[in-house]
Amino acid sequence: MTEAVSYEVLSDDAGAIAVIAIDNPPVNAASHAVRDGLMKAAQTFATDSSVEVAVLVGKGRTFIAGADIKEFGKPMQEPGLPDVVNYIESLDKPVVCAIHGTALGGGLETALSCHYRTAVASARVGLPEVHLGLLPGAGGTQRLPRLTGIEAAAEIITSGRHVGAREALKLGVVDAVDDGDDPLKAGLAFARRVLKEGLPARRTSEQNEKVEAARGNTLLFDSLRAMVKKKAKGQLSPELCLEAVIASAELSFADGVKRERELFMELMNSPQREALIHVFFADREVGKVPELKTGTPRPLDKAAVIGGGTMGSGISVSMLFAGMPVTMIEQDEEGSVRGRQNVERILDDGVKRGKFDQAHRDHLANNLYSVSADIASLSEADIVIEAAFENMDVKKELFRKIDKHAKEGAVLASNTSYLNINEIASVTERPADVLGLHFFSPAHVMRLLEIVVADNTDNDVAATGFALAKKLKKVGVRAGVCDGFIGNRILERYLSLASYLVEDGTSPYDIDRAVLKFGYPMGPNQMGDLAGLDIGYANRERKRKEGWNGRYAADYMDRITELGRYGQKTGRGFYIYEDGSRIGKEDPEVLEIIDQVRREKGIDPKPLDEDAIMRRYMAAMINEGARVVEEGIALRPLDVDITMLYGYGFPRWRGGPLKYADMIGLDTVLEDIRSFESEAPDFWKPADLIVDLVARGENFDSLNK
Repeated sequence: MTEAVSYEVLSDDAGAIAVIAIDNPPVNAASHAVRDGLMKAAQTFATDSSVEVAVLVGKGRTFIAGADIKEFGKPMQEPGLPDVVNYIESLDKPVVCAIHGTALGGGLETALSCHYRTAVASARVGLPEVHLGLLPGAGGTQRLPRLTGIEAAAEIITSGRHVGAREALKLGVVDAVDDGDDPLKAGLAFARRVLKEGLPARRTSEQNEKVEAARGNTLLFDSLRAMVKKKAKGQLSPELCLEAVIASAELSFADGVKRERELFMELMNSPQREALIHVFFADREVGKVPELKTGTPRPLDKAAVIGGGTMGSGISVSMLFAGMPVTMIEQDEEGSVRGRQNVERILDDGVKRGKFDQAHRDHLANNLYSVSADIASLSEADIVIEAAFENMDVKKELFRKIDKHAKEGAVLASNTSYLNINEIASVTERPADVLGLHFFSPAHVMRLLEIVVADNTDNDVAATGFALAKKLKKVGVRAGVCDGFIGNRILERYLSLASYLVEDGTSPYDIDRAVLKFGYPMGPNQMGDLAGLDIGYANRERKRKEGWNGRYAADYMDRITELGRYGQKTGRGFYIYEDGSRIGKEDPEVLEIIDQVRREKGIDPKPLDEDAIMRRYMAAMINEGARVVEEGIALRPLDVDITMLYGYGFPRWRGGPLKYADMIGLDTVLEDIRSFESEAPDFWKPADLIVDLVARGENFDSLNK
């Protein structure tokens, strides 16, 4: 027997039971050794006359948690998982699968091929292949619907979500849930029941009642298609996952498996699969930064947040969710009351949405959270996060006070979106303890956290930033110091481009439509309305005072903002929001303001079509992303991709802007940039990094290695 899978026979008064145990740490991935071992163990069980039942179990902390990522992109070695699961299911003697930890992807497909399934109460199952741009390829789309019915299977497979053991029992995915934490004990108990009751080898592929009930139900199928298409927003894999599930009802099992394989190969050959695999690995690489090689995270037992506004309250709630006691500090009693109200409003919304119950809400609000108007209250905090108004003078004054009251060794962080962390740190006596923590709004929801490492930031402090991101279940990305760091610097560039497209003749509504069709959740003008046009206005004013004369067609935006039209919060911005609606209607008055600016500047409008809009939009984003890497603000291209994916709505299935550039061809992007240079030579100067990579015949991904 191979080392990754063992076979032994255990005997007691109930009889002899074969135990097939997977031992491929850390997560029992379905590698070639595991597949080969399972096949040989199943063959041994088939011919072992001393036993009538087998238990399949995983050793260590989990059952099979999915495929072996080391094998991604390589030719599959025989036996493939479909052959293994089909053989297990074909056995005439029953196999009981005992699940603990997670049974995901090929792990759940293996479990579904067993004749009975039991799970410990903490176990979770799922088929998350959709997140890799794929579908379950070992019969999962055909077996799961036979246990749960079409609708439940469609929801589980197209969402890729994890299903807890109790829900899995209710849906019919497992046959029993054991309250203990020993999967082998649970499996043996169920196997003894099989022996005692003489239960047969019950094949999932032959349980047709639930799928036959849906056969020919075009109303159901069309409804599911419409729902999945709306949620997918251009991603192909959820739609093809659904088609495979529908095939389980419309075709025989054998033909359904063939259809599953056809759809699987279609996705394998899709560029979306390449993009999503890139994201999968980038997610794992982004946290590997130089500071973690020598830096040791400091304690994170208590936190203080200065500022009770939108960002401060969101950051506070993020910490409360992680079980961290938080003291919120405001400048006066009135601000403290307002800060508490903001936090409690978020917690109340969590109860309303069913995220947690009232008792947990009260525990967070009353036991872990406190407010104060005395800045000395931060003296016990391990980390102090300043979330005050985006103004350098304000932040410097606060850091002088923080420096005075914070305990020795406390991490001092600024939640600034743009400002220079070196300058902020310079007013303290401990610049090594200072870093930037750029949360994204709403901070208790958005997963991105830019960790801005200043010139003097100690490696332990940087490591603490990444430890905090992990504790808050956020994706930490290391950024260097510049105006806007990674994300907002790139954002400003492509918003600047969008503003000039508008001034030169393209409707802001056409730009939003093009960006939405590309896969973004909203267009740049919709995003401005959501964030508040006054914020962009204030940032432009700040930069103008600093002598900025950058290329930005701000005149029409300034005029819209100066009319008090700040976006959703005032009911009017680029769009009109009626009766509190978050969905805006196009506004003819905005178009008239834009036309007036064009007339004053003598601009002959030249509107662009969708393709021309997106070529420029993406070229601006990619070119600035390349400069961010070139200057070392981002460590690698993948850091840019992860930032734009998690913080700015870039469609995940396109892989991020720099992966997208690789996929359409970096030479094509460079050709576009050079063709646009005649429009604005300063704006469209190609990044040296792009020029160098194209000259060497390489791409951004070559820098991620």
